[in-house]
Amino acid sequence: MKQIEDRINVLVKTLLEDYEGGRVIDEVKSFDHPDKDVVIEIIYSIRKIIFPGYFRNKSYRVYTVRNNISMLTEDIIFKLIRQISIVLRYDEELSDADELTVAKKAEDITFEFLGRLPKIREYIELDVEASFEGDPAAYNKDEIIYSYPGLFAILVNRIAHELFLLRVPLIPRIMTEYAHSVTGIDIHPGASIGKYFFIDHGTGIVIGETTEIGDNVKVYQGVTLGALSTRGGQNLRSKKRHPTIEDNVTIYSGASILGGNTVIGKDAVIGGNAFITKSVPAGAKVSVVNQELKYNFSSGSGSGSGNSSGSDTDWFYII
Repeated sequence: MKQIEDRINVLVKTLLEDYEGGRVIDEVKSFDHPDKDVVIEIIYSIRKIIFPGYFRNKSYRVYTVRNNISMLTEDIIFKLIRQISIVLRYDEELSDADELTVAKKAEDITFEFLGRLPKIREYIELDVEASFEGDPAAYNKDEIIYSYPGLFAILVNRIAHELFLLRVPLIPRIMTEYAHSVTGIDIHPGASIGKYFFIDHGTGIVIGETTEIGDNVKVYQGVTLGALSTRGGQNLRSKKRHPTIEDNVTIYSGASILGGNTVIGKDAVIGGNAFITKSVPAGAKVSVVNQELKYNFSSGSGSGSGNSSGSDTDWFYII
């Protein structure tokens, strides 16, 4: 037993010495960190407000919207003020401010954000409509609200985006990365998304921070709306790095659209696996010409063998 204690003491001493390296991972901040679990709880509480008849506390014997919303709102306000107060310390202007100043700022942001919930509800209603009208596999809207990962990712993004616009550090990213972890859809909270947005299937979608998406846009799985390069690192911060997608655009699976100067014009259709780094005019249809499939038949089939091959992959407009 003594031998184990000695080994533990040596290990602890080694770790404590390793903490003295002055690295980022060694830093012990003088203020609290946000509670990720609480931030996730806030997401689900806000969802109850956005869909009052779908997600509610089943333990209540008597359910009224007024009573439920009052309790939910109070709970969200208490938690959100606390979490925003913590992360505001990441703002250099508030890092050394007194507690009262920070708390007042957090309270103002919280109430401003909650005042935007009717706008979020308006957009989500249209997103549900877009999902239902755009997917013949959807039998009813309840199915979309309860089960579609695309709608959940959009919902979390719309919540996080408003906090992002209010310059809340860290919390919007915690929210969208949580949605990413449960849906496979990665939307940065800075991305601006218009009305009537539909994500079909969704797995593997990436939408970067400075992406701008118009109204009535449909995106399939595996699509990337990204930057041409991030080699510039922090020097690229706040610059337009991601594409602009105008109204009524459809982007099929596996397409990559890259670059801050890239604009996909209104009513365009982007075919699967297209790789686009230049703007596409309104109404264009972009397709990929792939090499032809090769078939090998076994000698026992009686069909012999044959193959054909085409040109290197390219893309073109069909107008």
